[in-house]
Amino acid sequence: MIGGVQGSGVDTSANIFARAAAEGGLFVFGKREYYSNIKGEHSYFQVRVSKTPIRSHVDTVDMLATFEEETIFRHALEVRKEGGIIYDPDQDPKRLDQIPTIEANVKQTLAAELSKAGLSSDVRGLIELARRRGVHTYPVPYTSILKEVGAKHGETSLSTLQRMLNVMAVASSFAILSFDEDLVKNSVRKWFKSKPKVAEMNADAVGAAYDHVEQKYAGSFAYRLSPVKADGDRLFVRGNSVVAMAKELAGCRLQTYYPITPASDESEFLEAHSEIPLDGSAAQDNPQMGEAATMKKGSIAVIQSEDEIAAVTMAIGGGLAGVRSSTSTSGPGFSLMAEGLGYAGMNEVPIVVTLYSRGGPSTGLPTRHEQGDLRFALHAGHGEFPRLVLASGDLEEAFYDTVRAFNYSEMYQMPVIHMVDKALANSDGTLPVLDVNRIKINRGLYLKEITNAVNGEFERFAHTPNGISPRPPVGTKGGVYWHTGDEHDAHGHISEDPTNRDLMMEKRMGKLVLADKEIPISERLNFFGPEKADITVVSWGSTKGAILDAMDWLEQDGISVNFIQIRLVNPFPTEYVTNVLSRAKKVVGIEMNYSAQLIGVVREQTCLPIEQLVVKYNGRPMSSEEIYDALKAIQEGKAPAKVVLRHGA
Repeated sequence: MIGGVQGSGVDTSANIFARAAAEGGLFVFGKREYYSNIKGEHSYFQVRVSKTPIRSHVDTVDMLATFEEETIFRHALEVRKEGGIIYDPDQDPKRLDQIPTIEANVKQTLAAELSKAGLSSDVRGLIELARRRGVHTYPVPYTSILKEVGAKHGETSLSTLQRMLNVMAVASSFAILSFDEDLVKNSVRKWFKSKPKVAEMNADAVGAAYDHVEQKYAGSFAYRLSPVKADGDRLFVRGNSVVAMAKELAGCRLQTYYPITPASDESEFLEAHSEIPLDGSAAQDNPQMGEAATMKKGSIAVIQSEDEIAAVTMAIGGGLAGVRSSTSTSGPGFSLMAEGLGYAGMNEVPIVVTLYSRGGPSTGLPTRHEQGDLRFALHAGHGEFPRLVLASGDLEEAFYDTVRAFNYSEMYQMPVIHMVDKALANSDGTLPVLDVNRIKINRGLYLKEITNAVNGEFERFAHTPNGISPRPPVGTKGGVYWHTGDEHDAHGHISEDPTNRDLMMEKRMGKLVLADKEIPISERLNFFGPEKADITVVSWGSTKGAILDAMDWLEQDGISVNFIQIRLVNPFPTEYVTNVLSRAKKVVGIEMNYSAQLIGVVREQTCLPIEQLVVKYNGRPMSSEEIYDALKAIQEGKAPAKVVLRHGA
């Protein structure tokens, strides 16, 4: 774990660490935590590395790398026995009461711990308390080392040199673990590749940190981190970026957004990578490319709108024009999109809304985790209209689900809400190179031309046996039709006739019945574990990785667990879930919200009660350790009906 003041390079340092480990053939999983201000408050990044795949974070810290005092105060007591803390001894005299950004209750708890141990409420006292708990401590005089590096490069400004403190902390942690120095330097050079001078100075800072650690602490830490030979190429990616890449590959050519955490990162990635290679197959599968398909490169239009109302209606306009279109937002922005969502439902417009769920209500916890928007996604908008709600559980799933979302939206001509909670959006991880050959484009009943217009008018909303009408883009030669927010007839003309209303409502809502029949169960849920188990877990979203890791540990304890991960929440896979739960010994619902929203949906759809819950709503994601402890206590009969997980800093 590394932490520091927001804006001081915490994200940079963690990425350097993670990329160096990934280039060394190791699997990586990273969790990013930050406050909702721009600069000044505390942020931290936790990175796990392993020779085998990992899917979640844990609560205990093996190595804490710090370059300022607040990280020491906040996280030193999370470091396990035999773990290590790297710190600057110049911070020793800094007192707890001198740090205004630490919450009062946290200060009181720390002060009480230190007082009980007879220690002073400063960094020196906390470091001593960690030592007494069996933690190794490694003071590294960053400033004096950096001055030597600066002299080599003709840089004497202390403020400039201090920008490398975070890199020094990362390098020191790698040096204590005896990791390959060249891999760390390569990671630094790649990160700062646009600034060669800065890159070389930081690489030299890495070397200086290694020299200091090897001279003073060689062999003092019991653990080593060694590169391994990777079994094939891998990607190191973040959740938002995975979704953005999938949108381009799915043929999305219009993305709209209004800035909001954590959704904005996706649109910014698309802006930075808007140029797209095209070939004949892409043009054939995506007629909206038009003449651009004859060029070597195309592009996706990414538009920052004046608000979320404009964002969703712009995307609807793109859908009407025949372009695969999407918008990305989080809870408060999705609130503003509700009426536009209804317009898309009424007019059977294909549109994808990527909903990055975060803590609410209102502004809530803008940069923290929660799965509190599921009910909202299922019911947003007045009246009744069809929408598919799809929720991804990990980075690889988010990639392929994004493509499916566009296919579903055009096949069934309705809005698709793709839910990616904040814990997944801001997770980093290593993945096998994603297989673009698995991406198949299905545009549904997409008409390139109109040949059956009557008196110049085309029945865009014609009644068909399965409820899906042929869809030409607005402006297609050969026929005219209308779009309106009011109820309408087959041509789109406004109609309040009760017979027509019945027909149109049944046409639109019947498409959910069709989707329920056509979408295979493998795209609607995942089932993990043995067919028969002591515990059956039901959950959704980013809890997936932590549950799977906890299942492995529980198996070692002789406790068998299976797991139903719901992905397509609407239409709900009722028959399958009912069959599994009706024969389960003990069912546990696990969610990151107060009221267990998915479990409520399960009750509605299956009429089966789930009395045992594990929930968390403090804004921090569930760890595999927490879930392991909770499920073990439940199996041993030592847990209440509703277990609330509370870990988090």
